[in-house]
Amino acid sequence: MSPTISVILPCRNEAASLEALLPRIRQALPAAEILVVDDASDDGSAAVCAANGVRCIRHPYRKGNGAAIKSGARAAAGDILIFMDADGQHDPADIPRLLEPLDDGFDMVVGARRSASQATLARGIANRIYNRLASYMTGQPILDLTSGFRIVRADLFREFIYLLPNEFSYPTTITMAFFRAGYHVGYVPITAGQRIGKSHIRPLHDGLRFLLIIFKIGSLYSPLKIFVPVAFAFFLLGTGYWVYTYSVAARLSIMTVFMLTAAVVVFLIGLVSEQITLLMYRPMMTLSPPVPGPSNRE
Repeated sequence: MSPTISVILPCRNEAASLEALLPRIRQALPAAEILVVDDASDDGSAAVCAANGVRCIRHPYRKGNGAAIKSGARAAAGDILIFMDADGQHDPADIPRLLEPLDDGFDMVVGARRSASQATLARGIANRIYNRLASYMTGQPILDLTSGFRIVRADLFREFIYLLPNEFSYPTTITMAFFRAGYHVGYVPITAGQRIGKSHIRPLHDGLRFLLIIFKIGSLYSPLKIFVPVAFAFFLLGTGYWVYTYSVAARLSIMTVFMLTAAVVVFLIGLVSEQITLLMYRPMMTLSPPVPGPSNRE
């Protein structure tokens, strides 16, 4: 049997873009379930969904983009979940290209925005920094950490739903979680259009939030990737300061002892954190239902 598909669109005051987007999604996927999760919009977004015969799940008050994603994932009936932004940036014509890698055993396929698709130069530079930092944390190349256009197997996505933040950025969390879990993540290049309406992202506030999420997920799934560099930095500082004080005053300073002790303590905390992570992660793997097909989990 062919897997069923659910398209999930988190929405916050996107009535103008939904009028054009919903018919295009229906044309691209006539048999798919379409869910719009309305995060307490006040512009008539729910009425646009009703006019297009699309199911709308409405939050009674604003919870955030991530909360809308979680509501949609819980309510969706499909075996395959397609997440798209409701602001018109993502082209439904790209959906067949993103679906193809699933037949080759991929568990999640992300629409990786080309450099020309970045809204501003600053956003493009920030995204490249996030991509490189997340690639280091996961040990895998990440081409677009924050893309909201992705296709994923529903059962695997729900394994990590409790990790997703209620605000931005769920793509950051789910991407790093999938890589760390050993699931197969693929990328398909896309060109994102200009959004309709005003962006809800606050560059400085949400940029710091993205950075915090990277470190949070990194410390949750691969603690040594964070603790070892910090311990090594303390070790270098302590050794360098000892060489300086010994050459100048032929003594061992208290600061040297402190930094070398800190290096040992941080490293040991990293080892303990790594063991806790393994103990926490093992039940998740035991309880995860096997998925048949060519996609063998590691």
